[in-house]
Amino acid sequence: MPASRNSGTDHLARVRRICLGMPGAVEKTAWGAPTFRAGDGGKVFAMFADNHHGDGRIALWLFSHHDSQQLLVESDPERFFVPPYVGKGGWIGVHVDESPDGLIEDCVRRAWMGASAKKPTATRRAATKREGTPRPPKRKSRQ
Repeated sequence: MPASRNSGTDHLARVRRICLGMPGAVEKTAWGAPTFRAGDGGKVFAMFADNHHGDGRIALWLFSHHDSQQLLVESDPERFFVPPYVGKGGWIGVHVDESPDGLIEDCVRRAWMGASAKKPTATRRAATKREGTPRPPKRKSRQ
C-alpha cells in the first residue's frame, strides 16, 4: 500500500534506502535536491523532487531512455510522468507517494544499471571489424 502524501521527509528516507542500496551509489546535493549517482562522481541515476517549483509532487526522477519513458507514461499516467528539464533526455518521473517500494526498487535498479553502464567502445570496434560492416573512411593527414 502506498505511503501517505503528507511527508516528503518520510519518502526521502525510503528513496535514500533504495538508491543507496545500489552498489557504489552515492548521494550528492545538486540543484538544491538530493541526487544519487552511480559511483563516486559518477552519472546521476536518480533525483528526489519534493514539490518541485510548487508542482505538488513527491517524486523521483530516474535515468531512462525515450522508449521506456513513453511505454511507462502511456501505461500508467497516474504514476509515471515526464519530468521537467531531464524529460527531454528520456528520464521518467515516478510519484513516490503513490508507489510501493517494490515498484520504486525496480525502477531505481533499471536507472542505476543504465547510468552505470560503460560505453560499449570495445564492442563497437569489434562490430565495425566484422566482414560486411561498412567502416568510415580514414582521414588523410595534411603535411
